[in-house]
Amino acid sequence: MRGHIQQRGKNSFRLKFDAGRDEKTGERRTQFVTFRGTKRQAQIKLAELITAVDQSKYVEPNKITVGEFVRVRVDHWEAAGDISARTAARYRELVENQIVPHIGAKLLQKLRTLDIEEWHTTLRTSGRANGKGGLSPRTIGHAHRVLGKALRDAAKNEMVVKNVVASQSAPKVDDDEMVIVKDVPGFIELVRGHRLFVPAMISLFTGMRLGEVLALRWGRVDFDRKVIQVREALEETKAHCVRFKAPKTKAGRRDITLPDLLVETLREFRKEQLEFRVKLGAGKLRDDALLFAGLDGGLPSQKRYSKAWSDFADQIRMPDLAFHNLRHTHASQLIDAGVDIVTISKRLGHAKPDITLRIYAHLFQKDDGKAAAAINAALSR
Repeated sequence: MRGHIQQRGKNSFRLKFDAGRDEKTGERRTQFVTFRGTKRQAQIKLAELITAVDQSKYVEPNKITVGEFVRVRVDHWEAAGDISARTAARYRELVENQIVPHIGAKLLQKLRTLDIEEWHTTLRTSGRANGKGGLSPRTIGHAHRVLGKALRDAAKNEMVVKNVVASQSAPKVDDDEMVIVKDVPGFIELVRGHRLFVPAMISLFTGMRLGEVLALRWGRVDFDRKVIQVREALEETKAHCVRFKAPKTKAGRRDITLPDLLVETLREFRKEQLEFRVKLGAGKLRDDALLFAGLDGGLPSQKRYSKAWSDFADQIRMPDLAFHNLRHTHASQLIDAGVDIVTISKRLGHAKPDITLRIYAHLFQKDDGKAAAAINAALSR
């Protein structure tokens, strides 16, 4: 039996066809599909289903929704160690705020490319969690990539015929969306004397992420060689609070050379800490002591530092300058100085130079010679 059509109503038919053998039992499987339309259309649909079976492209229908599936995949990625707890927390925010409210109730197998296009439009116009205003292209892109990653898994596991997200590009991120510090000397004077001065200086002149800065121990600061060793980072999530984690990739374990200005800043900071400890009768600084430990020796909170930085940025009338933009500023300084892309990539801890080139491509466009040199360096590696 290859296929059979049974009329159930005026424009309703039940399609019965052989769906091949069950991989586990070896028994033949008979599949039933309800179809609405004319008899001719039903015949065409049945032929398509039989052809899909013959080409191993047939996917059995199921009732799982987009929201249910993406939630399960994020849990799986975290449990399998494919993503960190912090990344999983960020993914869940995107799922609950940008995916579930808009397309989460759709059946996974009914999701179409047009749905993705309409989803992008909704996010641009009214995608904020509170419904007041749209989201930036960068945030939409993050949600787009999470959904795309989940649908790749669905296609690989034959739950859907294809990944429809791959057929619809995410909104383009404008080059000017990346905020960097234009006047570095002036910015240093603005932040000097603030309690975030030293963390800001480290990120500004090494490109280290906030989590890496807060995990830095005095034993990893080599004043004689003028080098900082990056070996771990702090992450903060609801599930695990604050904890140490290893770098994302092997390239994340790196030694970063320091300019004299930063060396002197760190020397002065260490001197202040030692003097403070003497007053408290706390003794010498151990090598494993964190530079930015709490007064009780506890781990510093990344969320509190981010909030404090946001408040500071508002005070100096640079509200769009997130702490992470200091890392972008460092990359911009190196590009302007003509440093090769491989060196920049190593300082930033990127797994490959082409990642660095992709993120900062627009900064090379100001000087075509630098762009060509960067591409040659990336390819020759």
